[in-house]
Amino acid sequence: MTDVARPVVAPPAPWDFPVAQTHDLPNGLRLLTYDVPGQYVLSLRLGLPISLRDEPREREGVATIMARSLDEGTERWSAEEFARLLERKGVSFGAGMADSGLSLDLDVVKGNLEPALDLLRQILTEPAFPQTEVARQVRTRLAEIDQERAVPSARAGLEFVRTFYAAQDRSSRPTGGSRDTVAQITRDDVTQFHADHVVAAGVTMVVAGDLAGLDVPALVDSALGGWSSGGRERDRHLDRPATLAADRSRIVLVSRPGSVQTELVVGAPGPDRSVEGGWAPYPVLGFVLGGSPTARIDAVLREEKGYTYGIRSSFRPRRAGGLFLTSGSVRSDSTPESLHLLVEILGSGSEGFSDKEIRSGVDFISKTAPGRYATADAIADEAVSMALDGRTTEFVTSNLRDLRTVDAARVDAAYARFAERAGIGAGPRPGAGWTIALVGDAEAHLDAISALGLGDVTVVRDEHA
Repeated sequence: MTDVARPVVAPPAPWDFPVAQTHDLPNGLRLLTYDVPGQYVLSLRLGLPISLRDEPREREGVATIMARSLDEGTERWSAEEFARLLERKGVSFGAGMADSGLSLDLDVVKGNLEPALDLLRQILTEPAFPQTEVARQVRTRLAEIDQERAVPSARAGLEFVRTFYAAQDRSSRPTGGSRDTVAQITRDDVTQFHADHVVAAGVTMVVAGDLAGLDVPALVDSALGGWSSGGRERDRHLDRPATLAADRSRIVLVSRPGSVQTELVVGAPGPDRSVEGGWAPYPVLGFVLGGSPTARIDAVLREEKGYTYGIRSSFRPRRAGGLFLTSGSVRSDSTPESLHLLVEILGSGSEGFSDKEIRSGVDFISKTAPGRYATADAIADEAVSMALDGRTTEFVTSNLRDLRTVDAARVDAAYARFAERAGIGAGPRPGAGWTIALVGDAEAHLDAISALGLGDVTVVRDEHA
């Protein structure tokens, strides 16, 4: 029998994020176009650098109500008529407000780009904000607030930000506003917020898809060139890091008597993408600790103990500063031990990481990138996300190249910098530096959680819980 040499599989060549063509309009709008041959549904994304801090304190949530009401009729069309126009032209539209800014998403078949841009112009410059539709969006948001307080994962998230951020900082309160602030929002508030902030200056627009035969810059200039640039420079709220609570290193337990699961959120201050030593090690660090079913957390809490279906960790950078967050649910009867093990595993980074762990993280993040960014919508989403972060997609390419050089030494150094700045493990108790929010049966677990010595424990009892 003749032996056949096994073929050698060469490592994949470095991959670059697609390069955009950039066009700046006189009104301050920047257009980025990505030609993706064969993808005939075009993805349009707009990122407006509006901050949640732009909202009046007593009307928090107005940006969310405004975003949801943008396509509820224009100066020419009623809400129902405009909905039919979107449907007739094959346009899918959505808008939402987040910490990073206001995002608008529009997808349309290639042949209808020109009418779709006209509909977008009306959404941006001629929204009617009918009283009945604004009132409906307010009622919907109020119902969501009740839902958020009822769902354990959402409730834990709300309690975490309330504990982690200083009370005077906007980040400590829900993105969509609270019951007291949303209930006061009127059509006049929405109209005024739109007039003040939905302007062209500083906006990034992305168009991705098969652009052959289309003069996209000319079409966009024709549709949006008359959009007002705004009467003032945009405030740089997005460049200012959030203020953290001085007493954030503690445990808050939201009481849910009889809960069969406990929801956990454990977090600490994290870096932004400008961090010393480069951003590349941090996604790997998050992946190794809790970014996959084979990560350290699930290896113990899921595979060995059977306490959870899965718990995930990740670094979440903002334009300035960031957050390291771990969240998931565990069996109620395992709550104290699960919390103890979770904090222990998160702190195990101080002991270093193996070459095998690092290679698995580097390979997953770098080698799946071509697949993650294979479609027009993924390209457009990433491009507008980078723009709202004050970057271009050149960062994606350079970071992927840097990622290939990441080794255990760099990840160990990244963890050390993160732990030192967050105060993790500092002082006499293992829970130092971590903010911990739990939703579960307080009566059953309070004493055992307190005995762990991870920090002061506060119990919160919701009405009607």
